[in-house]
Amino acid sequence: MTGASSYDDVVVGRRSIRGFLDKPVPKALIAEILEVAMRAPSSFNNQCWNFSVVTGDPLAAIRQGNTDGILGGKPDSREFRRFDGIADDHRARQIEIAKQLFGAMGIARDDKDARQDWVLRGFRQFDAPVSVVVTYDRVLLGSDIAPFDCGAVTNALVNAAWSRGLGCVINSQGIMQSPVVRKHARISDDQVIMICVAMGWPDADFPANTVVSNRKSVDEAVRFVGFED
Repeated sequence: MTGASSYDDVVVGRRSIRGFLDKPVPKALIAEILEVAMRAPSSFNNQCWNFSVVTGDPLAAIRQGNTDGILGGKPDSREFRRFDGIADDHRARQIEIAKQLFGAMGIARDDKDARQDWVLRGFRQFDAPVSVVVTYDRVLLGSDIAPFDCGAVTNALVNAAWSRGLGCVINSQGIMQSPVVRKHARISDDQVIMICVAMGWPDADFPANTVVSNRKSVDEAVRFVGFED
């Protein structure tokens, strides 16, 4: 198998994993994955990214604090900028993947309890054995370069994990209560919390793990300029 084919197999075959085995992930394996991921492109070679890899009791405390805060009515305190007025094609794609997931899990549209349970799983980072909290240096707060770099390294992280048999889901629900995350993951004030990645060994029997999201076609997303037909 050529290098290109191997890379394509990982990128095209990877999918988001939302159900994990109750099985620890070796620290050395995570370090290996991060070493590969940090070869990702970085604007001006900033390499502004940092990672807090959390498991065990600290992760359980984050899950509990995040869930209790949301259910208790505490406002969302995620530290990245969000656009709340999502609509049109963007909203349609969001609804489409939700329908796929609910369909796979057998969650009916009018089953409020099951839908609520699914949301709570997101707050708990899908009960994964590991959470990788991606942060960037606060000195770059307000610059679009830092989120760009964090996106690049996170993409590399999930692909490197997949190539080693691990599953991930990039998850912002699990960091909705950022003070809780900062406290239990021991993240210093000079870091901005960007996103978290739930990581673990995929549970082959978990229905949602079979879901593969649809993607825009090249014709929809790409304009070729200056090329001869």
